Amino acid sequence: MADYRVPSPLAREAMAYVLAGGRGTRLMELTDRRAKPAVYFGGKSRIIDFALSNAINSGIRRISVATQYQAHSLIRHLGRGWNFLRQERNESFDVLPASQRVAEDMWYAGTADAVYQNIDIIEDYGARYIVILAGDHIYKMDYEIMLRQHVDTGADVTIGCLEVPRTEASGFGVMHVDGRDRVVDFVEKPKDPPGIPDKPDMALASMGIYVFETRFLMEQLRRDAATEGSSRDFGKDIIPYIVKNGTAWAHRFPRSCVRSSNEEVSYWRDVGTIDAYWKASIDLTDIKPQLDLYDRDWPIWTYAEITPPAKFVHDFDGRRGSAVNSLVSGDCIISGGHLQRTLLSTGSRVHSYSVLDEAVVLPYCEIGRSARLKKVVIDRGVNIPEGLVVGEDPEFDAKWFRRSEEGVTLITQPMINKYLESR
Repeated sequence: MADYRVPSPLAREAMAYVLAGGRGTRLMELTDRRAKPAVYFGGKSRIIDFALSNAINSGIRRISVATQYQAHSLIRHLGRGWNFLRQERNESFDVLPASQRVAEDMWYAGTADAVYQNIDIIEDYGARYIVILAGDHIYKMDYEIMLRQHVDTGADVTIGCLEVPRTEASGFGVMHVDGRDRVVDFVEKPKDPPGIPDKPDMALASMGIYVFETRFLMEQLRRDAATEGSSRDFGKDIIPYIVKNGTAWAHRFPRSCVRSSNEEVSYWRDVGTIDAYWKASIDLTDIKPQLDLYDRDWPIWTYAEITPPAKFVHDFDGRRGSAVNSLVSGDCIISGGHLQRTLLSTGSRVHSYSVLDEAVVLPYCEIGRSARLKKVVIDRGVNIPEGLVVGEDPEFDAKWFRRSEEGVTLITQPMINKYLESR
């Protein structure tokens, strides 16, 4: 098999097209005002920053982002944090909102349609290859390695795949491959997922990452657009057609996953539920987390707000500004409160005698005095009233807030307002 770690300039011949229009309904109220890719993650980043950073770090300098649902905060973030690419260096960064380019009554009908409606813009890029990316997953990956495999195999499409236990693969699109990883069948959410030839207890699940030659993809999109009954979707229409009528190869994620010396596993997370989002966030507080955000060789780029340092004040028994096994972002003030396994995002305030345990706090929140909050996700800009206790009485939590199946409580400002009105 080819050595996929031989450097080459393939990334300079490619563009990245990021699909970032998804609502993410399973994140409940977190996506009432923002698309899933715009949800905060890791204290200062957004979820989409991971796919975009992977592209930049891989050497891809031509990027487009297709947006649709609740796109304002996402577009604002992209404009602030991703405006450093320069046209005079053959670089570009375009945001492509759904604009009814095909018909006045048509937004993006599916993932493939989100590309098809911008064919003229894509062709103007003149890129030989196109990498289709989902904008709503947390991972670090060198797309150059996947591009090299695509060229070496002569594939029509190369599909990024995760190795998952067969018992857990029924919720994915699953690749049935031969001994060389050529895809011989694609099954959407199968009841009995096919195993991998060399690992029969595992299955290859699609990551929603695809590499094409640009000209070939444009031909397929035009063919699909003319096909009656198509749902205009990569996973449901484009990929199955190519598997049946062309050549598709699987690219196993561990081959191109980027790991620092502190990372022992190939890390990929879909943070599409409150429970998964909370767990991935809290995992960052581990002494040696599976995802290394401090890897200077593969930085996660984002909009860097100009903020003062975090500050801890008061030093009395029961009123000591402190944090243990926690991430505290810039412009945060812990004023006599205590954090334990907590992620505190930019600009938040924690007042005296309050205790936060396994809390994910989004930017610009205010935690009132004597509040006790355990296993919570707090939306941006929420003011927690003095003395509020969440995480100790499941019935109370479920009555006023959004409590998940695994006991994580989501708190938003409208929920707080209803609680205060009842008092």
